[in-house]
Amino acid sequence: MSDTSNNFGSIVNMNGGRGNTGINHGTVVHNDGTAQDTELQAAVRDLTRLLEDLRPKLTPDQAQTVENALPALTPDRAALRERGMILASVAQIAATVGEVGRPVVEALGRLLGLLG
Repeated sequence: MSDTSNNFGSIVNMNGGRGNTGINHGTVVHNDGTAQDTELQAAVRDLTRLLEDLRPKLTPDQAQTVENALPALTPDRAALRERGMILASVAQIAATVGEVGRPVVEALGRLLGLLG
C-alpha cells in the first residue's frame, strides 16, 4: 500500500517570517456602502503600513503586541468593532512612544471614525 495523502482544502506551510496572516480568500461586502468600504479598506491599509514602520522603534514587548494585532486589522466593520481592545492597546503603545507614534494614533482615529 502506498503512502497517499488526501488533502481537502487549502494547505499552508510557513517556515519563519514575520507578520504571517494566513490566506486571504477575499473580502465579501454585503452592503451598498462601497465608498465607505473603500475608505475603510484604505484606512486599514494605511494603519497596517504605519504599524510596520513603527515596529522597529518599539521595545520587544511592544513590537510583539503590535505584531499580534496585525492579523486582527481587517476591513470588516463588525470584526473591528469586536476587536476594540486590540485597537486600544495599539493606540496606547503608539501614544507612549511620542512623536514617532503620532501618525499611528491619527490613523487609528480615522479608522475609529469610520467605524462609527
